[in-house]
Amino acid sequence: MNRSDLQTVARLRVREAKTLLDNGYYSGAYYLLGYAIECALKACIAKQINRHDFPDRRLINDSYTHDLEKLLNISGLKRAFEQARQENGDLDDNWAIVQDWHEDSRYNTSTLETAARGFYSAVAARNGVLAWLKKRW
Repeated sequence: MNRSDLQTVARLRVREAKTLLDNGYYSGAYYLLGYAIECALKACIAKQINRHDFPDRRLINDSYTHDLEKLLNISGLKRAFEQARQENGDLDDNWAIVQDWHEDSRYNTSTLETAARGFYSAVAARNGVLAWLKKRW
C-alpha cells in the first residue's frame, strides 16, 4: 500500500463512517473513524520515504501499529502538532477525543450516539485532526 492508497482509504473510511452514523450504527462509525486517522498518519509516514530509497527498518517495523500516539511520533509531526494544538484550542480538544481510539473498539457494540458524533466531529471538522493531517500528508 502506498501513500496515495492510504490517503484514499482515510477519505473513504470517513465517508463510510458518516453513512453508518447517519443510519444509527454508532460503534461501526467510531471504529472506522479511528482507522481513518491511522491511515492518515501512515500516509504522513510514507511521505518520509523517498522514492528509490531503502527505508529504515525501525521506521517500517514501528509503523506496523494501530497506536495513534506512536504513529504521530513516527510521522515526525509530533512537535508541529503540539504547536498547532497550543495555537488552536479546537484542534487540541479534538485530539483529546481522538487519541484514545484503539483498534479494540471493533469489538465494542455499545458506542453511544453522542460519543460517535463527537468523534466524527473531532476527526472530520474544519479544525479536526484529519484536516490538519491532510495538509501534511
